[in-house]
Amino acid sequence: MKQISVFVENRPGSLMEVTSRLTEAEVNIRAVASFDTPEFGILRMVVDDPQKAKQELTRLGFVVRIYEVMGVELQDEKGNLNHMLSILADGQINVNYIYSFVIREQKAPVMVFSTDDMEKAKEILTKAGVKIVTDEEL
Repeated sequence: MKQISVFVENRPGSLMEVTSRLTEAEVNIRAVASFDTPEFGILRMVVDDPQKAKQELTRLGFVVRIYEVMGVELQDEKGNLNHMLSILADGQINVNYIYSFVIREQKAPVMVFSTDDMEKAKEILTKAGVKIVTDEEL
């Protein structure tokens, strides 16, 4: 799964400026998470067209990167997130960051995360029966 990361100034309206530009470019935001520092923020998003989003935002002067992330489907049940994180910890996989989204009609929520070893994470999660979600399934 692809994620875009956009660096934005830490000021009123900066997040809205990014979402407005994506709306104008007809890019659908499926998941969003914002992380801040005193001077700037990092807006991480799963969108329906990462290349188009990057091209449009870069054209407008934003610093944008596309990263591989993993999305896993977890049923809304107590302990499921902990179970998935236990599988990764047992496999010596470090999770750099994690966020979720639930805008999937009639489907389970998805946890999006980044790790330094995506292939190993995919292998051990699949072996443990955790459903990996692809861009096409969103």
